[in-house]
Amino acid sequence: MHPPVRNRRACERELIAFVHVLGLYHGKRRPQREHLRGKSVGMRKITPIKSVTSHSAAGAMDAEAEVVTADDATTLLAKKYWAGDKVQAYNVEVVQQLFNDTLRQRNFSNAKISILENSGFLERYLWPNFDATAPREVVISILLMINEKYLEGQDALACIERTHPERFAALVDQALTIALEDATAATDKATIREQTTAVIFLIRCFQSLEKELVRKQVQPLVGLGTWRNLLPSRREQAFEQHPRLKKGWKAIHKKRAKLPADEQAALKEKEYFFGRLIAKFLDMVDTLDATRKTPQLQFCERTLELLVDVEALLTSRRYLNTVVQHLNVVTRCETAPIATATVGNLFGQLLQMLKFYVNFEIDDLSGEQLSEDTMTDIHYAHVKKLQTVAYRHYEELRELALRNVSSIDTRETFVAYMDQLSDERLRELCASLALIADPTAAGSADDEECPAMRLNSTAGLPRERLLQVLADRYQRRYSQLESINEMSLFPTEQTIWDTDIVPDELYVDACLALPKLHLQFLTLFDYLLRNLNLFNMESIYEIRMDLEDHLPRLQPYLGAYDEVKFAGWSKMAHPIDDFRVVAVAQPRVGESHPATVRADVVLKLDSVRDSIRQEWEALRRHDVGFLYGVVAVRGCEVEGMLDAQGQLIDEYADKAPTLSKSRERTFRLLLDPNQYQQDIEASMHGEGYDVYSTFNVFVRRNSKENNFKAVLETIRSLMNAQTVVPDWLHDIFLGYGDPGAAHYSKMPDQAKDVDFYDTFVDAEHLRESFPNHAVQFPEGAEAAPPPYKVAFEEPAEDKGKDANARALVKPYTTEMRGPYPQNVPRRNAIRFTPTQTEAIRSGIQHGLTVVVGPPGTGKTDVAVQIINNLYHAHPEQRTLIVTHSNQALNQLFEKIMALDIQEKHLLRLGRGEEQLNTTKDFTRYGRVNFILGHRMELLSEVKRLSETLEDISAQLEYTCETAGHFYIYHVEPRWKKYWAALPADDSQATAEDLQRLAATFPFHAFFANAQQPLFAGQSYAQDVEMARGCQHYIDDIFNTLSEYRAFELLHKNKDRTRYLMVKEARIIAMTCTYAALMREDLASYGFRYDNIVMEESAQILEVETFIPLVLQNPQDGRNLLKRVTLIGDHNQLPPVIRNPAFKKFCNLEQSMFTRFVRLGVPHVQLDAQGRMRPSMADLYRWNYTNLNDLPHIGARPEFAVANPGFRYEYQLIDVGDYQGKGEMVPSPHFIQNLGEAEYVVATYMYMRLLGYPAERITILTTYNGQKELIRDVVRARCLSHPLFGSPAVIETVDKYQGSQNDYVLLSLVRTRHAGFLRDVRRLIVALSRARLGLYIFARVALFDKVPELEHVFNLLKERPTTMQLYPNESYTETLRPVDQASEEEAVVEVTNMEHMAQSVYSMAVERLREVNQGAQEQVHPGNQDEAEVTGDNDDAEVKESEAMDQDADGAEEQANGVSDAKAAPMETAAEPDEEAQPAEEPAPVASESSASASDNETLTEEDVKKMKVAELKEALQARQIAFDSKDRKAELQEHLLKAISS
Repeated sequence: MHPPVRNRRACERELIAFVHVLGLYHGKRRPQREHLRGKSVGMRKITPIKSVTSHSAAGAMDAEAEVVTADDATTLLAKKYWAGDKVQAYNVEVVQQLFNDTLRQRNFSNAKISILENSGFLERYLWPNFDATAPREVVISILLMINEKYLEGQDALACIERTHPERFAALVDQALTIALEDATAATDKATIREQTTAVIFLIRCFQSLEKELVRKQVQPLVGLGTWRNLLPSRREQAFEQHPRLKKGWKAIHKKRAKLPADEQAALKEKEYFFGRLIAKFLDMVDTLDATRKTPQLQFCERTLELLVDVEALLTSRRYLNTVVQHLNVVTRCETAPIATATVGNLFGQLLQMLKFYVNFEIDDLSGEQLSEDTMTDIHYAHVKKLQTVAYRHYEELRELALRNVSSIDTRETFVAYMDQLSDERLRELCASLALIADPTAAGSADDEECPAMRLNSTAGLPRERLLQVLADRYQRRYSQLESINEMSLFPTEQTIWDTDIVPDELYVDACLALPKLHLQFLTLFDYLLRNLNLFNMESIYEIRMDLEDHLPRLQPYLGAYDEVKFAGWSKMAHPIDDFRVVAVAQPRVGESHPATVRADVVLKLDSVRDSIRQEWEALRRHDVGFLYGVVAVRGCEVEGMLDAQGQLIDEYADKAPTLSKSRERTFRLLLDPNQYQQDIEASMHGEGYDVYSTFNVFVRRNSKENNFKAVLETIRSLMNAQTVVPDWLHDIFLGYGDPGAAHYSKMPDQAKDVDFYDTFVDAEHLRESFPNHAVQFPEGAEAAPPPYKVAFEEPAEDKGKDANARALVKPYTTEMRGPYPQNVPRRNAIRFTPTQTEAIRSGIQHGLTVVVGPPGTGKTDVAVQIINNLYHAHPEQRTLIVTHSNQALNQLFEKIMALDIQEKHLLRLGRGEEQLNTTKDFTRYGRVNFILGHRMELLSEVKRLSETLEDISAQLEYTCETAGHFYIYHVEPRWKKYWAALPADDSQATAEDLQRLAATFPFHAFFANAQQPLFAGQSYAQDVEMARGCQHYIDDIFNTLSEYRAFELLHKNKDRTRYLMVKEARIIAMTCTYAALMREDLASYGFRYDNIVMEESAQILEVETFIPLVLQNPQDGRNLLKRVTLIGDHNQLPPVIRNPAFKKFCNLEQSMFTRFVRLGVPHVQLDAQGRMRPSMADLYRWNYTNLNDLPHIGARPEFAVANPGFRYEYQLIDVGDYQGKGEMVPSPHFIQNLGEAEYVVATYMYMRLLGYPAERITILTTYNGQKELIRDVVRARCLSHPLFGSPAVIETVDKYQGSQNDYVLLSLVRTRHAGFLRDVRRLIVALSRARLGLYIFARVALFDKVPELEHVFNLLKERPTTMQLYPNESYTETLRPVDQASEEEAVVEVTNMEHMAQSVYSMAVERLREVNQGAQEQVHPGNQDEAEVTGDNDDAEVKESEAMDQDADGAEEQANGVSDAKAAPMETAAEPDEEAQPAEEPAPVASESSASASDNETLTEEDVKKMKVAELKEALQARQIAFDSKDRKAELQEHLLKAISS
């Protein structure tokens, strides 16, 4: 089915208008910066940033301004009572006044709450003084602060756990009381907003069930005692289904009877809590105003959110779900007016989520997932019971009772039959089915308190509601999987820009109808469904951001003939020259949509740069793009590019494709069949446009961020398939059972002898590695070299803790591999710590291994050793390596290549391989080429072997097959004959045997190129080992050729690469992105692996961690994985989530690694860092348990020597306002601080003037806006100047995680409030990137009062907060101890940024004059006495000095942005609306070299330059450099040569 011929002209005007709207209102555009003005050599002015922001952005900045007003009364109050240096005593009236006048009066403004929480209101004032008698204002204030902390991602209960945890019970009790109060009953009751706050607090509690503090308080709310809220008849029904629960019910009553009366009353109140809350909620729902948003509606929405969260956890829904069903919560809400009102849209969405979880396919008591057949059986049983009751007691329903279930289980059918009953008979039917209360049944006093007695009474349920109850109970189940299968995987314009579906970036704190990632999941289907929805919405948000960025850059306009044209360009978007649908395949059996829909899009790339064109041409299979038109946006998947003949280019082809010379490129696209079917049907029925005729622009996306379609497709296929995780991991994966059940110590198939291969350097290292074991070597082998196997004997539990564990060492030798030097195996040289050894031991045993690696503790080395040990101990197994980034994967892979692993068994899949530090190609194609080349090398060895043997006439070395025959008939018989003539027992060998061993060796000629003599003749054992090594070498040739035979039989590269992945490679590495892209392909190939090692797992999303676990199809219904090793650090940054709502509300940033740690899964925390100076490690050491330093930290000289030019190796530098301003927010989240940017760059320039290599300096910041500003400053000040250049990296802290450098300059940017810097994880990353020097630029007064950062800033403030310098030191010469002050000069204290800039200016001028003076002396040797020459030289020197002043004057601009030709007092930078006046440009002056040439005509300009260079080289050669001489000399030489040349 093809669409009609397209006509774009009708939509062109709308296209232009819409794109302009995108640019003005939707786009998170990069702020418009003024041109950098001012004049100097390499140093220019940075002016403040201007930008046009959207209305929403302006609103956000207004709110932020409210938060950060300097003279805010709340801030002043905080400084007076709890946040200042000197505070007054606690006064409850202060809290009450603050609550009433500031919070309640302003309707609990988020801005005010944020101010209070940032000031430490909870930690410093409220909680230390809280008790059970605290007034309501104090309680609600505490709840507000806790809720705000949760919203900001902080550990909200940390201060409660540290101090007075016993008071938490009183807080929870008061929160429960507030949530149930009737706000209309009396004036002293909590308002509806305050009750909503209490409900939100309860939501936070159920999100923190891993904390014992919380679990103890909320367990009674959802325990078996909650069945008090059931009608007696319904409770008895439940007991009949589960008889053991009746015993538990009686036991609860007996236990409660023994408690004091007050405790019994308190427990009873908790058991009734949810019933009463639901009763209050349902009463409120019936009276909600359906025309506007009210506080009552917000309370109801939050209550629904609480019920959804409780139902989504097995531990909390086990008993409460029965209560929710019995109270008919869903039915009552669906029949309420608010459910269909416009303002109740969110209410309705939350209600659908609750309905889904109430009816979820799971056994509430056992937690067993119910299959589709089981759910059908349960449904039939319910309907059968209804038919039985109807047949016995209701003549009117006799036909209903006799019909089959499938003919009556629809809502319409039920309602039609029930209409035959009168109201009274209908109520009787419902009562007999225990759906409502039976008015004739007698009940106890407790039953009278039961909310169900009122809610389910006949008076409380009108006929319409009774019919709804019956229909909901007995109607056919709706399959959500069917709707998921019909869902389009690409977003459309309706979802991309619908903020009700995908919230925008201005999320503050609102209830949303979105799933959440908890610690626990109901079933695997539930896990996949939540991740599918959240990942889909996060992807849509990212696509929205990309489209809003790329499309306005094209600048569309209408031409003279109303044709659309584009005045701009975008790297990621290009106008479409032609688009057409070329093939629509017939639907598959059982489907209504086409099987595939293919289209061709034509792009003319002749107007773009070659680099951009090559990026477009690099689009490959699985890449996703978007077709954009005015009326629609449609996603598509690239199938490939067409060649000049119109054929799809095969990426596996051996030859390069032939492309059109016109640079017109045609791409074959795969459209979404589901969406295509919907679009065509809508167009045929006149319900929409022919969207496929309106596409004007094709947009591609960054490949690193473009895996969403593959991930969604994979999740959907896993939901349809019988997806299984290993049996030993299943319960832990869902969050239930014993967290340590998958630890190797509890696994049934634990290896008795653990093969550590070369983990230990020597025997002493082995003894050190097991301090809790008595290490025992065999007698006489106490000093035996590695490798080792170790058998662990743990003491029995009944022998107590004093019993000693033993480690029985079994040294063994590996077989000699040949007589050549390259046959000697490479051994590990790292002396692993005992903790690292325990991680390695766990990783090579069956089960789950979780390794927490603080910064610099050798996570990668541990991972590599685990892989190496598995490779050698289990040669039949295959190991999969997965990381988050290509950089980490390459680092891991480079270390693997350095170990004793055969190259033929290594394979790296995905992109980024070109960044490997090797000339070898480890991609699929590179490995195939390597194998084919290696095959030829081995066959040449076979040929050489055949030539050394006698009686070999046939040529058998041409193929792997003939080589195999050659081995069988000629090589193997010779070996058998040779060994048969020698004694079987080496200990019985004689001198004659020793001679015979060498004399009868059949391959002397073949090994003639080895070191001679081949046999030393000194020891029979040594010579036998050599002979066996030679046999191993020859056998390995033929064994390898046997493995390579498949590559001879397979002629297509595509087939060869598949065979390589499935059979040949034993260590396969890929990123999690590639795993998601290729999951379907790999599973279809029959891909198998036994072990998985996942690095950076704390930075990988839940679902992206899960997919690599199921890359292989189950075998006999079981997952074959034997070992899962997760390595990461949950104390560092989590996965990056761009949408704040998904991050804060849905907890999408949760990784599986972090979830396992929070669940209490046993983990190994590495406890020794080897990256940085010990004093610098102290800045984050406090956040880890027993983190020490590796021995080499104290031994290496670079850690003992001070940073030249700096008094301290790390320092916090206080940066005040610059030009009266601190941070600036030109657009939301695009935050900048010009003063810090200038200070950081000035410090970098200072370091460069001292000789620091640029590649050893990294500049980090916490915001993208500041990163862009610093890059602009560096570009203006340093980039074109040879003395400075650019630092190695200018990046944000988040993007730099996993990297390091010697020296880091860190800008924290914020001056108003801490923002997301309060996240300790981000600070840990920032403080742990530097090895030798860390200098932090920040507003000290802001950060040192933040409770979460208090520990770090207290350490930093122990040193002066003004920069302390030794400007006369040199990077190449200074050897001052790190902990000592200089004895040669006094420290220079830099008071502010302007002072630093002036110092850099003076140093730059002096350095350039030194260079110039050296050049003059070289050009005029011995001419100083000639008056005429001297006079000329004096004039030249004056002019050169002026030129040097002008050249160095840019350093002064560093402080002021305006250059003057002299070191005069510095001006301030112009405001955004001011015109900066350029400095007067000095007249051109002759250079020193040109002046010299006029006096000495024998010297050309080139001669002068050569003489300068020669003198400079001599000076450098004469200088003695203490350490790191090569790098530093080369660096200094390079930049000083550039200085002379310029």
